[in-house]
Amino acid sequence: MSKQDSKKPQSESRREFLHRSGALAGMTALGAGSFLYNPTEARAADAIKVGIATDLTGPISWGGVPNSNVAKMVIDDLNAAGGLLGRPLQMVLEDTATNEQLAVTKVRKLVTQDKVDVVFGGITSSMRNAIKDTIVNRGKTLYLYPQLYEGKECTPFLYCTGPTPAQQCDTFIPWLIKNGGKKFYLPSADYVWPHTLNAYARKVIEKNGGEVVGEEYFPVDHNEYSATVNKIMSLGVNNVFNTTIPPGVAALFKQLYEAGFQKKGGRLSCVFYDENALSITPAHEIEGLATCLDFFHDAKDPGGTKIRAQYDKLYSAGKTQFTAGTAATGMWRAINLWAVAVKDAKSVKREEVAKALENAKLADGPGGPSEIVPGKRHTKMNMYIAVVKSGKYEVVEKSNGLVDPREC
Repeated sequence: MSKQDSKKPQSESRREFLHRSGALAGMTALGAGSFLYNPTEARAADAIKVGIATDLTGPISWGGVPNSNVAKMVIDDLNAAGGLLGRPLQMVLEDTATNEQLAVTKVRKLVTQDKVDVVFGGITSSMRNAIKDTIVNRGKTLYLYPQLYEGKECTPFLYCTGPTPAQQCDTFIPWLIKNGGKKFYLPSADYVWPHTLNAYARKVIEKNGGEVVGEEYFPVDHNEYSATVNKIMSLGVNNVFNTTIPPGVAALFKQLYEAGFQKKGGRLSCVFYDENALSITPAHEIEGLATCLDFFHDAKDPGGTKIRAQYDKLYSAGKTQFTAGTAATGMWRAINLWAVAVKDAKSVKREEVAKALENAKLADGPGGPSEIVPGKRHTKMNMYIAVVKSGKYEVVEKSNGLVDPREC
């Protein structure tokens, strides 16, 4: 997924930002970006240890902070219900700081020193690829990855609980063709997620009678898109299927708006854009932007509405909302699916929990029910298409049942 830009004010220290956003509430600092969340200290010796590795600081912190918040919220819920297997849960949090080299050291600590029973986390695909071997192969520990991503992750004992390209593209791209037109341009950030997602999107576009008239890749901080915008305007592009990311995405959207792309009937789309991302650009510059995710505030599904209300009550002082694009929904889903599997397996051992995960289901959650696809280590879920109208998302279409991830 995207290497998104932090919204932390430059004058504010990292620690001040984390406290204000709720990320460190109730935490005991262990030093060097390591924290312990132990709501049942009296029984800590018997605790099931849950490792969370996410970006509390660095460019992806606006995704990592809600991931940390959601993890604490779910662990509190599980402990309030008696824990798992009669044991409390203890969370060990590591700040991976959007630094893959540092992250490897952090997850090595989780699996060798802290001896956690499971690891959740990672936002970007590059982060997942950096840490998965240390967790799964070297550390012999179960790993659940919560973020939407480009697919093709089929490592044993690694489970994905965010949307895949099939879930985001198979109905969304036909909708774009119907509600935009057949000519697509793919401006993109130059790393694994956009390259792989675009390859999948191109096949779906062409299968449905569309045409990709341009595909370009830029550094994540690129901010001069005049040549690209000129091509888009001169080629009569109907749909800009964007995978550029912050900070560069703001410049691209601004320059497209100023060129009159939307006024001339063009449609913007971006599959990582959620309610948190709406603050990146002025509302009028992205009016009509469409996206496809597993949850929106406007979906008003009972489970998601309840979870969001709980999150807002706990973390109302923060500026990071409970959304899909920052993997908060995937984190909620991941921990709860793992908890179902632990109960079914009556064990926290990796092989036994993994076997139980094959049939793990949730009757409700953000966006509705979800379930692991047996043998595939990916998750079925509802998907929603939404459009930005006056600075807010309006859901325009919901999938007809749970959508298969079509992976592995």
